[in-house]
Amino acid sequence: MADDTEHQDQPTAVDVTSPAAPARGRHRRPTAESPRGRRGTRWAIGTLAALAVLGALTWAGCGTGGSDAVIQRGSLARIGVDVDDVAVIEPVPVTSQQLDQLPRADTFGTVSAALPDPAPRDAPGGRLVHPTAVIPVYVAPGGPAIAALPPTELVSDTWLPVVAEQPGWAEVLLPSRPNDRAGWLYLDDTLSTAHSSYRLEVDRARFTLDLYRDGKPVGHWTVGVGKPGSPTPATRTFILASIRDVHPTFSPIILPTGAHSDTFSTYGGGPGTVGLHTWPTADVYGRPSSDGCIRIPPDALQVISTQVPIGTPVLIR
Repeated sequence: MADDTEHQDQPTAVDVTSPAAPARGRHRRPTAESPRGRRGTRWAIGTLAALAVLGALTWAGCGTGGSDAVIQRGSLARIGVDVDDVAVIEPVPVTSQQLDQLPRADTFGTVSAALPDPAPRDAPGGRLVHPTAVIPVYVAPGGPAIAALPPTELVSDTWLPVVAEQPGWAEVLLPSRPNDRAGWLYLDDTLSTAHSSYRLEVDRARFTLDLYRDGKPVGHWTVGVGKPGSPTPATRTFILASIRDVHPTFSPIILPTGAHSDTFSTYGGGPGTVGLHTWPTADVYGRPSSDGCIRIPPDALQVISTQVPIGTPVLIR
């Protein structure tokens, strides 16, 4: 796992008619007998215009429990641990067939076995991780695999915020249903890391959106949020992707988050993903005006879509 660097993967919008190809990173080709198992084939991720609810796949059990192992300094250097040796819990082996049968940890999927976010009101530290292949998500270090995480989400590379760590493992927020769920990733050379110095905070009661960089406010806007019958969910989430609508009807760029509507199972045939986007008229700002998405002014969209990296935390209060 590479050392953290300031994340330069800005959420430059990608045309919905031309989805990005999955990222290809440096990783060894695993075998079915390896601790991680074979990753299986990559998935073709649909564009926003073709979103459809896929539902949860049946989980085929991957075993329980795990064994402690001592990994030497040379191996730990790849995950940024500067010690001679340390006890790291090995992951439960996952075969390619088992990985294919797991529910997908993407905006279409449901990962019912995921545990609640451990600190939903706290701002994450800014560390982000990106899988360069399809990898297992575990319920806990040494626990069973509960989902399969793809290297892309919609048309963008997958970048997830880290919310907790222990030697050899990182807990990340998940982009699937239900909201406020997290899972653990085993840190090996199928993961890249980066850092975002930004965070977004939405105050639903005050109808405000604030942008912070290195803990200091750098942007403030009045926004529209969900109506009483379809409220914007209070959650700790993140910018999932950036999508340019080549024939926009309400917003030239849409920034889906990792959160979903608690009221609607679908928006226009899609999976009910909560997004940030503009609106043709200004009367939607400063009041409950949406079906759950966050309607932001054009200048806010310009700043966020060009400066704030994908994977940046979004705290909705």
